[in-house]
Amino acid sequence: MTTDRPAWTVRTGKHGERDDWALSGGCVGGGWNEVPDLSRISSKQEMEALVSEVYGTDKPGQVSTNTSQLWSLRGRIEVGDLMVLPLKTKKSQIAFGVVTRPYEYFANEPDPSRKHVIGVEWRRVDVPRTAVKQDLLNTLGSALTIFQSRRNDAQWRLLQIMENGTDPGARAENLILPNDGEDDASSDLATPDLEEYGLNRIQTLIQENFANHDLARLVEALLNCEGFVCERKPPGPDGGVDILAGQGPLGLSSTRLVVQVKSEAGPVGDPVVQALQGALNRFSAEEALLVAWGGVSKPAEKYLETTKFSIRVWDSGDLIRSVLKNYSKLPEDIRSELPLKQIWVPVELGTN
Repeated sequence: MTTDRPAWTVRTGKHGERDDWALSGGCVGGGWNEVPDLSRISSKQEMEALVSEVYGTDKPGQVSTNTSQLWSLRGRIEVGDLMVLPLKTKKSQIAFGVVTRPYEYFANEPDPSRKHVIGVEWRRVDVPRTAVKQDLLNTLGSALTIFQSRRNDAQWRLLQIMENGTDPGARAENLILPNDGEDDASSDLATPDLEEYGLNRIQTLIQENFANHDLARLVEALLNCEGFVCERKPPGPDGGVDILAGQGPLGLSSTRLVVQVKSEAGPVGDPVVQALQGALNRFSAEEALLVAWGGVSKPAEKYLETTKFSIRVWDSGDLIRSVLKNYSKLPEDIRSELPLKQIWVPVELGTN
């Protein structure tokens, strides 16, 4: 694939309700339930007329935004373009693929949320968000359903991630957005998704301030908040265990946990899971927790299917959710290294 192809995101539902459909069906899209077949639309002006007819003209800003997004879906996304899908159902992962079929309308599809479709060959479906640098995560954090990633050399970098699994960062000569005259209403210059932006920034703070074995210190504090008494092992060979945790005044009561913490950005393999299974038996624990910041590999996922009642996995998304849940109960030293403040913002309704 050449480096001059545009990079697009077409989200699959506000909460990722069509993520599995997209990955298993080799496609993206759906939503826009009220909008009829777009195949007959041949210009952006025609698209604006259709959007005005469907949604009304009382909110010109929404007409403009919806027009730009739907015209991108119908008239700008082409075979060979790069498709990037930040997964909502697997919050720590991003899928990468290449467009194989332009816009189609599935008139006979019984589910109205699966009619507007772009065909995609998914090349990577489990790239951890931790492999993507903060500025590029922000680029992928648009509040739009359909947008093109362009700033900070995003197009080239996303291709490198799909092909190599890592973000090389922006090339100095391409930090400035090209003045190509394209409409920015459907690009990453549009309004950001503030919730996603905030979660990305929290992820970066944890990566910076709780690197390597320090991540076990944060996990220990979170388990303390949940009522566990913990013994954290010092850095070094750990035999598959970073933390021993139990309940009760002395930490001797059920539930008893063995915890392994892996802070690397990439997914960990099944040998790590197997070692944790061995530690579970060795310490006579009842349950095990694997904290894998970069998630787990496909072989590890397969192995975990056999351990559903003994081992649980936290990826970066799960860990961040635990931080948000327990933040007010965390010790002051942890909160000083991870300074957060809750804010309230309006929610845009009707995201497809």
